[in-house]
Amino acid sequence: MLRKLAAAAIAATALAVAGLTPARADTYPSKPIRLVVPYAAGGNADITARVIARRMSEGLGQPIVIDNRGGANGGIGTDAVAKAAPDGYTLLMTASGPIVVNPVLYAKVPYDPVRDLQPVSQILTYQYALVVPAAAPFHSVNDLVNQARAHPGTLTYGSAGIGAGGHLAGEMLAWMTKTKLTHVPYKGNAPALNDVLGNVLAFTFDTVTTAAPHIRNGSLRPLAVSGPRRAGALPQVPTLQELGYKGFNVTQFVGLLAPAKTDPDIVRRLHQEVVKALKAPEVIERLQVEGGNDLVGSSPEAFAATIAQELAMYRKLVTDARIQQE
Repeated sequence: MLRKLAAAAIAATALAVAGLTPARADTYPSKPIRLVVPYAAGGNADITARVIARRMSEGLGQPIVIDNRGGANGGIGTDAVAKAAPDGYTLLMTASGPIVVNPVLYAKVPYDPVRDLQPVSQILTYQYALVVPAAAPFHSVNDLVNQARAHPGTLTYGSAGIGAGGHLAGEMLAWMTKTKLTHVPYKGNAPALNDVLGNVLAFTFDTVTTAAPHIRNGSLRPLAVSGPRRAGALPQVPTLQELGYKGFNVTQFVGLLAPAKTDPDIVRRLHQEVVKALKAPEVIERLQVEGGNDLVGSSPEAFAATIAQELAMYRKLVTDARIQQE
């Protein structure tokens, strides 16, 4: 009898242990989730994170807490997530920079974006607006370029950091026009934009999402946008390609990632919630209609393929334009 009881107990324990993994995934999440945004508050990635997190938290039944960790073109916050426990409770919402630019621009980064991070979904793609203060004497890109040629190095522009999309766009403009422009790195797009509004900087390539309200209220003057097509939020603003800068194309993504080795069931659940959030009318209105972004919601596999393609693309851009650490 004792032997039968012992055998039954062992069998029950084995069944319970076997059921632990799916039970953990099925009950996820059971506590608040920390969403790291590796930039200062107020930029496009931060706005995207807050809009998406609000909807995702409703579907997940747990709060999603935004944790802004700026610096090193998003590298500091990205590294924190890469080294976090792969339990689904620390996630990353980032733009392209720390994933596909830092690894090809810097001699060494403390994380490997492919080995240390698990793609969940590409949220959207976006482009930049080349903007100057409303009182600036520049009314066209040619005005800006002519000033740069007449006074090399005197025109300053800001970005979210070395290797950020705004920096790459400025470097591409300098390369195409054979001019010298002075880059000033910040810890996010928002503080760079503030210094353009305050006439501290001559111009910036700011995300359409954050530049559009200032363009509408007259405090910024747009000269062009950086993508292959005009932005939906700024249909009156030409692309740099339209203005004769053939091949000028700087666009970026915002995506959700988790630490590597996160349970695939948790990754799938997060992806499902992203897709649901992107279908919400208020999300479409804020991020697409007002922000001028293109919403995506790709699968983890498709996002991984995008990362691989863009790593190769930016490696070529950094080499061709001879972009270096400052």
